[in-house]
Amino acid sequence: MQRKSFSDMQCPIARGLEHVGEWWSILILRDAFRGLTRFDEFSESLGIAPNMLTRRLTALVEAGLLERRRYNERPPRDAYVLTERGRDFRPVLLAMLAFGNKHFPPDDREVQIVNADTGERVDPVLVDPATGRRVDGPGYQVLTTMLANA
Repeated sequence: MQRKSFSDMQCPIARGLEHVGEWWSILILRDAFRGLTRFDEFSESLGIAPNMLTRRLTALVEAGLLERRRYNERPPRDAYVLTERGRDFRPVLLAMLAFGNKHFPPDDREVQIVNADTGERVDPVLVDPATGRRVDGPGYQVLTTMLANA
């Protein structure tokens, strides 16, 4: 069964899902933020089939979320590192972590976001940098506007 493509949709959520909506992709990005870069590291962490991992890494490189860097010529071996676009996905992962902790917590451990200086637990929130107010609260809505050059 052919998966529907969201690339022609005018919704930024759908267009983002086109590149990161497959669950292996999100877990690969999670592991990249944890410092993993090599094929064998991703494979061991995820338990993913090699052919699927190859497809997902290729798709993430093509989407500009990861960059392939050769670290060995013989045999050829590449590392996969986050690009600026890939690093911009971090707040999304942190929000997913908080959502998972709240609604689907693991039975045997807790994954927390902590302040590196104090060790205090923090919960991510999305705020308007101009006002410091949470954008998921009253007074904020999502609008669709046409761009002048469209």
